[in-house]
Amino acid sequence: MLHSEEACIEAYDQLSISDFYSPHNGNVFAMICNLYERDLRPTYVELLKEGHSLGVLTSPADIEQLKYIALQYIDDQNIKYWIKRVKDKSRLRRYEDFLRISYQSLAEQKDVDVEQVLMEAEEKLTNLTALEIDDHVDSPSEMAALGYDEVERRFLRYKEIKELHKGVLPLDGLTTGFNTLDNITLGYKPGDLIILGAQTGHGKTAFALHTARAIAVEQQKNILYLNTEMSRQQIALRWGSILSSIEHDRIRKGDINESELSIILNAYSRLRESGFYSYPCPNLTPEKSISIARKFKVQHNIEMMIVDYVGRMEKFDPRQPEWQVLEQIVKTQKMLAQNLNIAVMVLVQLNPDGTLQGARRMKNECDLMLKLAPIPKEELEENPDLKNFRNPNYYLIIEKNRDGISGKGIPIVFDQQRQTMKDAERT
Repeated sequence: MLHSEEACIEAYDQLSISDFYSPHNGNVFAMICNLYERDLRPTYVELLKEGHSLGVLTSPADIEQLKYIALQYIDDQNIKYWIKRVKDKSRLRRYEDFLRISYQSLAEQKDVDVEQVLMEAEEKLTNLTALEIDDHVDSPSEMAALGYDEVERRFLRYKEIKELHKGVLPLDGLTTGFNTLDNITLGYKPGDLIILGAQTGHGKTAFALHTARAIAVEQQKNILYLNTEMSRQQIALRWGSILSSIEHDRIRKGDINESELSIILNAYSRLRESGFYSYPCPNLTPEKSISIARKFKVQHNIEMMIVDYVGRMEKFDPRQPEWQVLEQIVKTQKMLAQNLNIAVMVLVQLNPDGTLQGARRMKNECDLMLKLAPIPKEELEENPDLKNFRNPNYYLIIEKNRDGISGKGIPIVFDQQRQTMKDAERT
């Protein structure tokens, strides 16, 4: 953990202080985790300072032992092996405790209920052999209580908002940035996987940054944006246009006046105070996305991650067809969303005919599947429903919605010059 951030992320995620037999090693592990949570690189020197400030490293022997630990180097590729060794030893110690306590209990009791003793022993052994310590089976009464509490919470929240906030919609998660979509989905919820598909040049990145603006800038929530295509400078210039409403092409060329420059600088001050964390990564892999997400969850408590876009992710196996690769990536991101309790949005590229290879399989994995497509000129002229909206030019189509209606197209306005999106207003 002292030599590699990847090792630090893996150990932080999978180990706990109780996994260490030595109290000294447990304290060192806790200090490393505390440093990492504060975004400080856990080096030998930083550990010394942390130990002295906490009063943990109080003797020359403690310092010598820490120095010995710091000299040990474990290659990143082997960290999972050593984590497993630590956890296996921890489970064996708990098994020894179980045997010792069971033996003492039997020795002290004269008349025992054999069936009861064996059932209790079986339950304890089952807990020791469980693969996930967080596994939990809800009893009928627990599920009923959970359901009642959840409905009551939503009822009271809706009542309060209706009375105090004049009908503002209560969301279960993060705003989508579109009022109509908020009404249908109640927001992007923790554990949700959202897929957004669009053809090349039809707004995937604009949609991602629109989402980021609504959540990170307007609501001050922390999100992580992984971009596999654009440079840091390109992302920064996009923000200048989005937040100032000045044409992106003019900003990119520098074709602006002093008044507009002042507007753009003020716009960047909003970004400075936001919760937007950008991580350009052209060589992104599913494994790397997991490590990055864990890091930012620990250090910045992100509530959402956006991957723009999965088509640029490196393959698990170069021999696999594209649709299988996408399916595996999507499964990985869904598990990540559930494990970290965050919303994850992945952007995918549609074929020229508007379809997506492996769409059915990907649909099964996601909670919300959206498509962004321009409204054909003929439909704008002939569809009477669109006459009720002011200047719609794109549909945001809900292909799947696990928690509500789907198969609906929401008319929106996509200003490509300014890279902004909004609900189409009713006339």
